[in-house]
Amino acid sequence: MSKHFIHDNFLLENKYAEELYHNYSKNQPIIDYHNHLSPQLIAENHVFENITKVWINGDHYKWRAMRTLGINEQFITGNATDREKFQQWGKTVPYTMRNPLYHWTHLELARYFDIYELLNEKTANAIYDVATEKIKTNAFSTQNLLRKVNAEFVCTTEDPIDNLKYHKQIAKSNFEIKVSTAFRPDKAILISNEGYNDYLDTLATVSGIEINSYTNLCEALLKRMHYFNENGCRLSDHGLEHIYFENFTENEIDSIFKRKRQNGVLNQEEILKFQSAILLFLSESYHELGWVQQFHLGALRNNNARMHHILGPDTGWDSIGDYAQAQKLSAFLNALDSNDKLTKTIIYNLNPSDNEVMATMIGNFNDGSIKGKVQFGSGWWFLDQKDGMTKQLNALSNMGLISCFIGMLTDSRSFLSFPRHEYFRRILCNLLGDEIQRGELPNEMEWIGKMVADISYHNAKEYFNF
Repeated sequence: MSKHFIHDNFLLENKYAEELYHNYSKNQPIIDYHNHLSPQLIAENHVFENITKVWINGDHYKWRAMRTLGINEQFITGNATDREKFQQWGKTVPYTMRNPLYHWTHLELARYFDIYELLNEKTANAIYDVATEKIKTNAFSTQNLLRKVNAEFVCTTEDPIDNLKYHKQIAKSNFEIKVSTAFRPDKAILISNEGYNDYLDTLATVSGIEINSYTNLCEALLKRMHYFNENGCRLSDHGLEHIYFENFTENEIDSIFKRKRQNGVLNQEEILKFQSAILLFLSESYHELGWVQQFHLGALRNNNARMHHILGPDTGWDSIGDYAQAQKLSAFLNALDSNDKLTKTIIYNLNPSDNEVMATMIGNFNDGSIKGKVQFGSGWWFLDQKDGMTKQLNALSNMGLISCFIGMLTDSRSFLSFPRHEYFRRILCNLLGDEIQRGELPNEMEWIGKMVADISYHNAKEYFNF
């Protein structure tokens, strides 16, 4: 056994798990079909100044852990030096044991920097120096970081107003890894949000369509969808508390929208009706374009009003919500399916109590037309850890076909997050290997190995037509 914490058989508990991982999963390319990487940094083949810039800045997972330990915000998002921030993260790491951050941290140090020493307060300075010496070289540029993990396809996430300048730049370059985008129009849906009308003014400018009616809004969004499609987009994404589905008439929606454009006040029923209408329109449009639609459901965002005011969104103040999901989601999917306008769909839940709801919901709309047409997405955000992934895999196995699953994604802003694919693959292989050893699955290594390879790579490649 290796003396290192991260070793060849990390998380693999028997010979069957080892064989599945090393022979069928480890060397499969990565299709990362949903993340929040910066296309500008990819296009410009950016080289980071030091390890803190790429690894700690922007990582709200790490920030939450540091705050919990009592570390001052100065060393998290404040004006401390990058070395000081790294030292404080190093101090935090030993306290993250049993949190996925402990595994991710040491996997990332090993895979990118060949550092197998445990990160802690004593080793932080030396590890900062070694990692920084590497990260600031061209061999560790953004494009080379993607090459290091055998990425084949990565899909970032952009708002309809984005001009896709950097995606165009990447497409014209000789970068061999495919980089695409997902269309995320939530700001056009959430009519009660502060700044909604200002956003529509920007959308009007970008689309060249004056937005004075609901019809205008749909025209502007459709024009942007076609623009995204012309530039290689084949996916959409939504981050919503829950799916909206209320009965409405076109006259109602136009009246609601015009009142909003005049800065009028809407009640909750009107808000939900509008959001239902625009979400249906978007999903029907995705079907026409042949896109895959993704729904990330269940986050309760910006809980700490004081810190949200100081630092803004996406800085570590979100949690799992306990929204009712099943009825509205069913009605929404049924409305699309009834009109033969349900495109390929991936549904992610953030509340683990909804695992079985999602695992059974997808079966209602897998109609035999496409393998795995409606997918129960992998463990997401707070659930992309060993327990969360295992529970998602078990729910899908028990109530659907895990063999049709399209596997893992990073959903990350970090260029060093791709070992999460390895983490997922090891967990998957160990789960199956354990059941082979216990006699719950046959020792049919060729077939189970094929299933592992499919989940790791081939199912996603087929599903997205890459």
